[in-house]
Amino acid sequence: MDWVNAIVQGALVGGLYALFAAGLSLMFGVMRLVNIAHGDLIVLAAYLGLVVVNATGLGPFLSLIIVVPVMFVLGYILQRGLLNFTLGGDILPPLLVTFGLSIIIQNALLEGFSADDQKLQAGNFETASLHITDQLAIGWFPFAIFLTALAVIGLLEFMLYRTALGRAFRATSDDSDTARLYGVRNRHVYSMATALALAVISIAAIFLAVRVNFDPASGPARLLYAFEAVIIGGLGSLWGTLAGGVVLGVAQAIGAQLNPGWEQLAGHVAFLLVLIVRPRGLFPRLVDG
Repeated sequence: MDWVNAIVQGALVGGLYALFAAGLSLMFGVMRLVNIAHGDLIVLAAYLGLVVVNATGLGPFLSLIIVVPVMFVLGYILQRGLLNFTLGGDILPPLLVTFGLSIIIQNALLEGFSADDQKLQAGNFETASLHITDQLAIGWFPFAIFLTALAVIGLLEFMLYRTALGRAFRATSDDSDTARLYGVRNRHVYSMATALALAVISIAAIFLAVRVNFDPASGPARLLYAFEAVIIGGLGSLWGTLAGGVVLGVAQAIGAQLNPGWEQLAGHVAFLLVLIVRPRGLFPRLVDG
């Protein structure tokens, strides 16, 4: 039963990894942009949540009514005012610019909040659990994270395939030049993609801030989890991203069950094994050619 419990808890943690990865997958899918600052933007949203909670007295989850719109607007401005100018045939400019952005965010947070760990408190909800058996319990908080991941990815899928904005995303992703001939404003579409990506990661950031301590240097680890979940699941597949997050979380849980020091290693090993067996990931988006 210990193994069953470990696998269940790992799968629930995978929901958080999927939320980390969904925004990264959306940006890459629409504009082929690899955002090195993705993890630091997650941490920035966590600190924004901390500021909102301290300034207004709202609970961490209610702070989302402020954090999500602010991050949405920030994402639009960031893409429209900076990242759009880096897009083109060469992948190096966006990598360099987002790497520089990562360094700026880390140092700005360090200057503003110091290197001390921070954490948001959600009271008894953090530890409350549903006891399935005497040896198996599911925490309400990780279960809520997993349900949120399902809802967010489901809404993103609906948006992509059932709305005009989603059609613009897909058209621009397939052939940006042809899409522009049909009246699609590519720069606006790219900016909306980044805005939505940052709105999604702001939800993940609040969950992260309640679940564990965070500090200005926490971003690269979040970026790594997001990359691994995206690649395990398959580039361009949002449901694949959820599967990738679950695989990563379960692998870490199994590693921790074998030896507490193997938790992170087991996740990386699972990532490498998937790359060896299925280089395009478990559920890659089908493309012509």
